[in-house]
Amino acid sequence: MTLKVIFMGTPDFAVPTFLELVGQGHEVAAVYTQPPRPAGRGMAERKSPIHLHAERFGIPVRTPKSLKNEEAQAEFAALEADVAVVVAYGLILPKPVLDAPKDGCLNLHGSLLPRWRGAAPIQRAVMAGDPETGVMVMRMDEGLDTGPVCLAEKTPIGPDETTGQLHDRLARLGADLMVRALGALERGALTATPQAEEGITYASKIDKSEAKIDWSHPAGEVHNLIRGLSPFPGAWFEIEAGGKRERVKVLRSEKAEGSGQPGELLDGMTIACGEGAVRLVEVQRAGKQAMDANAALRGLPADFRIIVA
Repeated sequence: MTLKVIFMGTPDFAVPTFLELVGQGHEVAAVYTQPPRPAGRGMAERKSPIHLHAERFGIPVRTPKSLKNEEAQAEFAALEADVAVVVAYGLILPKPVLDAPKDGCLNLHGSLLPRWRGAAPIQRAVMAGDPETGVMVMRMDEGLDTGPVCLAEKTPIGPDETTGQLHDRLARLGADLMVRALGALERGALTATPQAEEGITYASKIDKSEAKIDWSHPAGEVHNLIRGLSPFPGAWFEIEAGGKRERVKVLRSEKAEGSGQPGELLDGMTIACGEGAVRLVEVQRAGKQAMDANAALRGLPADFRIIVA
């Protein structure tokens, strides 16, 4: 037995789940994804990763800017799906859409709800130094990630693991979890448990103003900021070299031994923080490729300095 599914997703995080559903033989009646948007240097319109994959399989793609109007809701309901699978779609689903599939809408979320409801759960978990996270399948309701949870899978977060690395792991874990949820749904065995009312936190979108490194913070916080914002948008600091300022993005770091004035270069690429120090492992200078931090250091004038203020 297979299910008739509407898949709703947009970024790379949604791709493993989409491919698993197709591979398991479920009938994907349509894919809903964000409209193509200008991107890159030429600002050419770029289709979402899910859009491109759906086209490969010849699955109809819909890109409404809103689902709040009656016409869009009627088109959705006319698909007569058993269930909608939602993974980082990017639009709020109004009640008529939530209620249209026979078995409702199942959402894959990249955190251990109710911790980190909202837009950036993976980044926020790493930035906060959480020791573990996970993925959850929940039945959607009209709230922001407030629906009851059907299945969950926990995983530790490595001490030096970046958001990019964790994102890819969770995407694969989530794909497997959603397949298991749909299997239970087919058997009539999928149950849901209300979320806890304590421990609720919100993962707001990352603001660019958060990305500047403040060396007066403890080393642990600086390290978590760096790995939490890697690869995008990337934590950064400024240096002065040859009388010019230059921004340096940090992609990987490690906590290190040492102490000094915040922003002081101790040795190699080890920089003092408010408490302790951080060693830069991989950096990207403006206009250049990402590289080993020591290699980047060799390309700088001997009198370069880190700008703290």
